[in-house]
Amino acid sequence: MTKRVFIQTLAALAVTAATCSSAFAQNTPIKFQLDWRFEGPAALFVTPAAKGYFKDAKLDVTIDAGNGSGGTVTRVASGSYDMGFADLAALMEFHANNPDAANKPVAVMMVYNNTPASVMALKKSGIKTVADLNNKKLGAPVFDAGRRAFPIFAKANNITGVQWTAMDPPLRETMLARGDVDAITGFTFTSLLNLEARGVKAEDVVVLPYAENGVKLYGNVIIASPKMIRENPAAIKAFLLAFTKGVKDVIAKPAAAIEDVKARDGIINTALETRRLQLAIDTVVNSPDARAEGFGQIQGPRLSLMASQVSDAFNTKTRVNPTAIWNGSFLPTIAELNVLPKK
Repeated sequence: MTKRVFIQTLAALAVTAATCSSAFAQNTPIKFQLDWRFEGPAALFVTPAAKGYFKDAKLDVTIDAGNGSGGTVTRVASGSYDMGFADLAALMEFHANNPDAANKPVAVMMVYNNTPASVMALKKSGIKTVADLNNKKLGAPVFDAGRRAFPIFAKANNITGVQWTAMDPPLRETMLARGDVDAITGFTFTSLLNLEARGVKAEDVVVLPYAENGVKLYGNVIIASPKMIRENPAAIKAFLLAFTKGVKDVIAKPAAAIEDVKARDGIINTALETRRLQLAIDTVVNSPDARAEGFGQIQGPRLSLMASQVSDAFNTKTRVNPTAIWNGSFLPTIAELNVLPKK
């Protein structure tokens, strides 16, 4: 080998090594879809992104707003997104109504240990307890999680004779405020604050949370596509660990976390979204059930009961198989999941 050939060979090897090193160092891209807009609870995801926790985990995470859990499940199933945040009941419904679908997303982490759904009414309506809902007119969009699960709530509380009025989401709280309906269903941290924005004082609202009235449905979970689970399980593990680290920061300093949300949507009301985030933390993230079961985790019997209840309430084509919708193998360790402060 001549000196010239030797030098050319070394140069080629150097280029190859640099290329391989660059490819090895490249962060794994993950497209993530939220369940809703960039409001207070979105801080749980945008804060770890803003703090660089995903990048530190060698992930390139892009986070997009959503327009409902059903849409998030569908988009992850289609491959448009790798992971997402969605109501577990919506995921169950997709599985049961699409038994032959090749790509059914799977829940990999519990975030809202309790459903945020509740029934809300104005005190002047005379509604004080769940028993007062008998024969009343309730309103909600047809796809609202609380409305979909209302048969479970009604069965648990012996409620009968309810009449439903459908409306678009922006009109729900308006129609309650002006008396067009007796009560509404919705996520507490969404509808309660929306009522305040329409001039209704919080003390004038009766809130009947599903979780406190015999309905122990799980709420929102992080879901992953089968392709992601199959081809890059390490990236899912890294995502969940970075996310968990961010959750601890959000719980500790909600007001600071809202600044990360504001960076994604500059027109949000900072004070309002800080309250919305704190309400979400108190009612569904750091709830008594979450502290009892452990952040991120589920209990098998409770999951099985929910699968049966969703099958009945949603009248699904097939029964929900609880073992098919949950995979807890990517969760951080128990010590790493210990992020919830004691009450």
